[in-house]
Amino acid sequence: MAASFLLHSVLILKSRIQVIMKKQTLKTLCNILAWRSIQALFVALFVGVLCFFAAQGLGGNMAYRIAGGRYGIDLMDASTADLVARELGLDRSLWVRLIEWLGDSITFNFGNSLVSGTPVIKEIWHTLGHSLTLASSSIVLSIFIAVPLGVLAAKAPNSWFDKLLLLVSVSLKSVPNFVIGILLVMLFAVQLKLLPAAGHGGFQYLILPTLTLALGLAAVSVQVVRESTLTVRNSTYFLFSRIKGLPDAQSFTRHGWRNLLVPVVAFLGIQFITIVEGVVIIETLFAWPGIGHSLVHAIFARDVPIVQGAAVAMGLIFVAMNALVDIAVLLLDPRKGEHS
Repeated sequence: MAASFLLHSVLILKSRIQVIMKKQTLKTLCNILAWRSIQALFVALFVGVLCFFAAQGLGGNMAYRIAGGRYGIDLMDASTADLVARELGLDRSLWVRLIEWLGDSITFNFGNSLVSGTPVIKEIWHTLGHSLTLASSSIVLSIFIAVPLGVLAAKAPNSWFDKLLLLVSVSLKSVPNFVIGILLVMLFAVQLKLLPAAGHGGFQYLILPTLTLALGLAAVSVQVVRESTLTVRNSTYFLFSRIKGLPDAQSFTRHGWRNLLVPVVAFLGIQFITIVEGVVIIETLFAWPGIGHSLVHAIFARDVPIVQGAAVAMGLIFVAMNALVDIAVLLLDPRKGEHS
């Protein structure tokens, strides 16, 4: 059923793109892209400046922190910290450094890591790829869990299955993700020894963090799918299709999926943003080299360019996903584009 959900999504998107091209609603798409592009510019500027000042306001000597990250705490002294401060220009005015960062950002030059010397864009791209892999796999797995269960629960509302599903979903949602992760590690890694407890390598390292996030996502998604399915099944157009003599399964295939997809896809877009921007604990728990994990280490090391780059990347992902959700809803919603 989850595979059917994904297949119907692709087919409906394809047909709707053809409709939109014929109905000349490209203007709406262009407006969405133009508005989101302006929003992305302001988000990048605001987040970058905010992170710059926030990093300067952290306690402790920044040069000491950076030198410690480079050479180790045991091998560092005051003279080493002074050399690092002069090398990186930390003794310059705060405003001079900010203006220099703004000028470089215009040319998409976000500098190098103060600790490793790696270009910020290269390091962010590497860690962001791992985070997007984890987020995407979690969303897909949550779809395969939530869609079949939500649709089945909506077919028999207030049944024992519906009540049990509600109890399980509420229980899962009330438990923090890291607790679910620890329990999964104890079961599959410690007791059964089927999967690695943490780290990064082959596909097997992705299973436990993906399952941890997917269970938490599915706990909410299943109720969204259930309510959307109930709304569709109680609608006049669905009831009319049954009166015409169409079987329940055929009525749902022809008239249900298309209307069910709109709220579900919008919610999944929000979940994707939440995962990418909130996986710090899970990435740390499973030693997954994602952008959240990198951001935490950069904050402790006072690696300001990495902090700025990671925060700006997360902000741009937020804007990009909102744009994709807007476009997907426009393409999926059967009420839009028919009379344009």
